[in-house]
Amino acid sequence: MHEIKRDSLFGPNAPLPLAEGETLRETWTTDRATYWRGHAILALLGGVVAGIILVLMGDPAPWVGPVAAVLAIGARAAYLASEARDLTWRLTDQRLLGPAGRNLALSDIAKARSLFGDVQVVTRSGDKHLIKYMADAPAVIAAIEDARSGKPGRRKRK
Repeated sequence: MHEIKRDSLFGPNAPLPLAEGETLRETWTTDRATYWRGHAILALLGGVVAGIILVLMGDPAPWVGPVAAVLAIGARAAYLASEARDLTWRLTDQRLLGPAGRNLALSDIAKARSLFGDVQVVTRSGDKHLIKYMADAPAVIAAIEDARSGKPGRRKRK
């Protein structure tokens, strides 16, 4: 067995090279608007829950919970934005290649489904992989299903 070499600039997130004769069908990267919308929804829900808990506890300043939740989730989103922006998934005629060396043979994929606006890929062995922050999750699912069934590719996405 030979060792796969990756570009040292990207470290463990460097994309795996395509195999000899392998054809790239689609490429997906993180959608910035989807990333921020997801975190805004999370901040809103966290704020509501924090406020309700403080009201139920009889806190004299229940407004602090929602403000703290929004600030905390906003800071987390800002801190992780550059990392999330670099997530790239590639679909070939043989595999689904993801960040951090994820390498799923199409024959090993049992199903792809929507999960809160993201795409969850489940393997036959039960492993689950999450393709996060996609602008059009149903199109990603359709492309994976088409590749699994051997249908011709749609169009490459950047």
